[in-house]
Amino acid sequence: MIRISSFALCAAVAAPGLLAAQGRGRAAAAAPAGPPVLLVPDRVWNAVDDAPHDGWAVLVRGDRIEAVGPRGQISVPSDAKTITLPGTTLMPGMTEGHGHELLHPYNETPWNDQVLHEPLGLRVARATNHVRNELLAGFTAERDLGTEGAMYTDVGLRDAINQGIIPGPRMQVATRAIVVTGEYAPKGFATEYQGEMPQGAEEADGPDGVARVVRSQIQHGADWIKLYADYRWGPNGEAMPGFTQDEMNEAVDIAHSSGRPVAVHTTTTEGARRAVVAGVNTIEHGDGLTPDILKMMAQKGICYVPTVSVGNRNKATILKNAIEAGVTICNGADAGPLAHGDNAKEVEGLVADGLTPLQALRAATVNDAKMMHWDDRLGAVKTGFLADLIAVKGDPTKDINALSQVPFVMKGGVIYKQP
Repeated sequence: MIRISSFALCAAVAAPGLLAAQGRGRAAAAAPAGPPVLLVPDRVWNAVDDAPHDGWAVLVRGDRIEAVGPRGQISVPSDAKTITLPGTTLMPGMTEGHGHELLHPYNETPWNDQVLHEPLGLRVARATNHVRNELLAGFTAERDLGTEGAMYTDVGLRDAINQGIIPGPRMQVATRAIVVTGEYAPKGFATEYQGEMPQGAEEADGPDGVARVVRSQIQHGADWIKLYADYRWGPNGEAMPGFTQDEMNEAVDIAHSSGRPVAVHTTTTEGARRAVVAGVNTIEHGDGLTPDILKMMAQKGICYVPTVSVGNRNKATILKNAIEAGVTICNGADAGPLAHGDNAKEVEGLVADGLTPLQALRAATVNDAKMMHWDDRLGAVKTGFLADLIAVKGDPTKDINALSQVPFVMKGGVIYKQP
């Protein structure tokens, strides 16, 4: 039977702060007190080596990994608590690289109704369950890419987790996302009222307008700037580019000047081209990516987050071309439309679309950590790294479906779930 630590779920996250590369976020919770913990699974996949290591163990002290290696070679303190995890592989906590904590699946409530009819308080209350579900599913970090009409509430959610008020993944947030006027939604209202209706993202036009909105979102707590390079606003509702090249360049220049990276939604080839020319940090979805654009991405170090769980699920050809071009593939399920807690379906989907289990695992661990500039502390089982660790049943390097069975979750040295 799975037991969830009551200590962990009673506002005692007791982990260090957000630890963003730029130093943002607030850290009020202290490192966990108590004796060291020795974790003894059947094997450890450290995300450094390709194959798991049989007979390895991990010693955790406070919120950090103190030692990792063959159990017989680890000096175990006399007061250490030993947790045996038979039949499992211990590995780094996974990252949800493209989430929307303020959304829930559209078969529960359509997107328009969530944006227009659900009060902010209701959406935030629901989101506290979302972040908990993701943590218990083994996702110890997340990049949230837009509140979809819920203003800046992701900032409060991030800070509540950092301060130990609610349990959830470490978060980096993008606040409202940015679109050009008329591009996004909700739509379909009488023309005299359409411009007055609340939108799922913040509108900005022209280089000066884009500059103002980017700086405003930074002022309100954004860790990332999220842009929509295109959306379904063509004459017949088809996806067409939004921002001009000058507007895109201005947004990226200002964000990068502040030390913040830029994520871009794009499904068209021209939208992707403008984003890559501007030098963004990640391309989201990328249905229109061509081999030439992928080569440009590799040259500029731009990561690709394919989100195969939503929209165009068959991205095998694009992923094949991306790998051949040397593009870093990252994991992000677009959780929100995908139920929070089912995030591992994205990693499984990457394998279904042609990645090896090892490539997909790296996407959800070391690659996502690098994308978020947390690769000096997260994404691998290494001495000195934060003790964000999960155990999964079986060996995920051979069977990716093992990720759906997570009996043990630790974040920052705090146990949230154990057999």
